[in-house]
Amino acid sequence: MKRVILLAAVLFTGAAALQAQLKSLPKKVMELKMPKTADDDMPGTRGACVVWHPVQKKYYAVMAGNAEYPLAVFDMAGKRISDDDLTAMKDSRGLWYDPVKKEINGNGYDETGWFKYVLNKKGIPDSASTTLEDSHQPDAQSVGSYNPVRKQVMFLKGSTVSLYSIVSGSSDEAVDINWGRKKSEGKSDEEPSEETPSAYNNTSVVYTGIKNAELGFLNTEAKQIELYDLLSGFMTQKIKLPDDAPVETSFNFAYANGIYWLFNIQERKWIGYK
Repeated sequence: MKRVILLAAVLFTGAAALQAQLKSLPKKVMELKMPKTADDDMPGTRGACVVWHPVQKKYYAVMAGNAEYPLAVFDMAGKRISDDDLTAMKDSRGLWYDPVKKEINGNGYDETGWFKYVLNKKGIPDSASTTLEDSHQPDAQSVGSYNPVRKQVMFLKGSTVSLYSIVSGSSDEAVDINWGRKKSEGKSDEEPSEETPSAYNNTSVVYTGIKNAELGFLNTEAKQIELYDLLSGFMTQKIKLPDDAPVETSFNFAYANGIYWLFNIQERKWIGYK
């Protein structure tokens, strides 16, 4: 009788664990439709980033590739509230929110430098002013992501995440990423590569704020988001994406307001998963 009860308990535990795992799969919760179509002038193709302004209660999304490409502002329900002709104003790559200054900041292509958006009373950017000139990133295409706890902007290049001071813009720390490996498996015998593995998005790292899973990367081959410990660089969590989730090897990946964002190039919209 005890063996039957024990077996039932094991089966129940296994079923509960499987159910919990299935529940952890992200579901589509929101869409942010960018303005313009592929036939319009200067529409852009790839989504650079999405950021959430907790004071304004608004999302800001920008296209990568040119200062004349679209920038769009959305309310908390995902409705666009900015005009069709609002532009990035900078050749943007990463965007982040600075909770101290309560500003939307970003980094641009190569030597574009870092900048901030100046918002009007409605929370719409009127202008973009440079905060740090020249290049403060490891690669021309790097997409910046902000860690407000350590006051560092993070960039991915190859198998390394470089951490830059928000004040000086200098790189004062770095962590090597052990792609697909848990701490129990130990480090690979190979030296960190200057090239990101082909299975991963090679421009974007996101900051989640989750303890021991602060860094997020997009595995396009396995179609999953992988979370890594900031201190050790080992993988601690895997989030399997839906089969129809759009995944790209560069740009088109962000994290904002507790939501993972993937950009659908054909439909020109950010899709949020949570």
